[in-house]
Amino acid sequence: MRKKIFLWLGREFITLSCEGKEGMTASDQAQDIFRRLDGELRGMGLSLENTARTRLWGKDRESRNLGSNERVRILSGKARSASSSYIAPGHFNSDAKVALDLLAMRPSRQGLEKTLVEYDPPITPLRYLTYDSVVFLSGVTAVLPTLGDQLSDILPRISSSLTDAGSSWDKLVKVSFFLHRSQALQALKDLFKKTVKAEIPQMEYVFVDGYSAEGKLIEIEVTAQKPV
Repeated sequence: MRKKIFLWLGREFITLSCEGKEGMTASDQAQDIFRRLDGELRGMGLSLENTARTRLWGKDRESRNLGSNERVRILSGKARSASSSYIAPGHFNSDAKVALDLLAMRPSRQGLEKTLVEYDPPITPLRYLTYDSVVFLSGVTAVLPTLGDQLSDILPRISSSLTDAGSSWDKLVKVSFFLHRSQALQALKDLFKKTVKAEIPQMEYVFVDGYSAEGKLIEIEVTAQKPV
C-alpha cells in the first residue's frame, strides 16, 4: 500500500493506493483491499466514511466488473463517494486483478458530513458529492461515435452538475482526463479548450485501455470549490 498525506484547499487529504493480493479472485481482492484501506484510515482517526473519491482499476473487463460490484456493496451509505473505474493492465506492478486509489479528506471541523447527489433516475455512480465546501464529481463518460461527440455530451453535463452544486468551471481546482489509448492527446486538449476557457490549476492526463462499457473514449473527473 502507498500512502500520501498532503494539505490542499486548506484541508488535510490522504491518498491510499493498493493492489490486490495474488492468488485470490477479483471479488476477494477487492474485499481485501477495502479491509486494508479501512484499517489504514482508522489508524489515522478516520474511516471509509471520509472517502471523497475512488478510482478502481481492473486488469481486464471481468476483473473491473467484479471489483466494481464489491465497491458498490462496501462503499454504501455515508461511505459513498465520487467514483470511476478503468481497464488498464499496464497500471499494475503485480499479478493482481484489481487495484484501487482512494482519496479521503479530514474536514476542517468535526461534524461535517458529505452531501450525496444522485443522478435522476439514480445509477451506480453518484452524480457528485459536496464535502466541507469541496465538490467531487464522479467520472463522466458517453458512448458516441467520436471523441468530439463524446466531449460535446460530457462537458455540458459537467457544467450542469457544477451549477447545481453551487460551483462553476472557474472554481475548478483539478480536472483529470482518462483517455483511451487509441486517441491523440493533442486532439483532446484542442477540443477541451474550444469549450472551457477557465484557467484550471491542475490538469492531468492518463491513458487507459477501457471503461465500464465498450465505445467510451474518455472519462473526465473534476474537483471544484464552492463559496462558503
